Amino acid sequence: MATENLAAILSGCNTVFFDFDGPICDVFAGMPANQVATELAHLVGKHHPALTEKARETDDPMEILRLSPQGGEALIAAVEEALTKAEVAAVAVAGNPTDGAVSALEATRKSGRSAVIVSNNSAECVREFMRRHEILHLVHEVVGRAHEKPELMKPSPHSLFVAAELLSEEPSRCVLVGDSVTDVEAAHRAGSRAIGYANKPPKLRSLAEAGADEVVSDMLTVARALTPRA
Repeated sequence: MATENLAAILSGCNTVFFDFDGPICDVFAGMPANQVATELAHLVGKHHPALTEKARETDDPMEILRLSPQGGEALIAAVEEALTKAEVAAVAVAGNPTDGAVSALEATRKSGRSAVIVSNNSAECVREFMRRHEILHLVHEVVGRAHEKPELMKPSPHSLFVAAELLSEEPSRCVLVGDSVTDVEAAHRAGSRAIGYANKPPKLRSLAEAGADEVVSDMLTVARALTPRA
């Protein structure tokens, strides 16, 4: 059952931002992230051998994109292109939306609020997944990562500011539902509220410690708390 605090947080917002990987979809469920990271690390090695060892230290494709500016603009462009292609391929085999995600998107619209996807993933992969599952109509906008500008990924508030501007909304009237500490940090830097989605038990603590205004363990809790605005 939704807590009174969660209901109060949502009652004060006009727009709900949803992170994509986690709250809406498990992007690399069918194509393991470490496999993609290995391929990207190989690409880094071809373009900038000095960064090969660093690239191989992580199994997170996003961290390799964050690393790419150390190799210059050509490497950023190459990693961005390869990662976007991998993401689009990954969502084709990612399975169904996160349990409760569609209900949360539907509840957002029914409550009279706007739903926006705000993601560190590419907008291309977000739209591809949502078209495949016929839920793209449930969101007003999709804001993916800034092209070839990994420094603007969350925890930077950049994507939240872009989303708020697209809707002519004040960030203070928005709330972000996300499953990572960087989501919480981005929301607060933007002046928005943050609801942590703990899809794994350890996240209950990490999201709370990061300062999430509320933490939930399933997306249906969010859906149930989205009552119509007065």
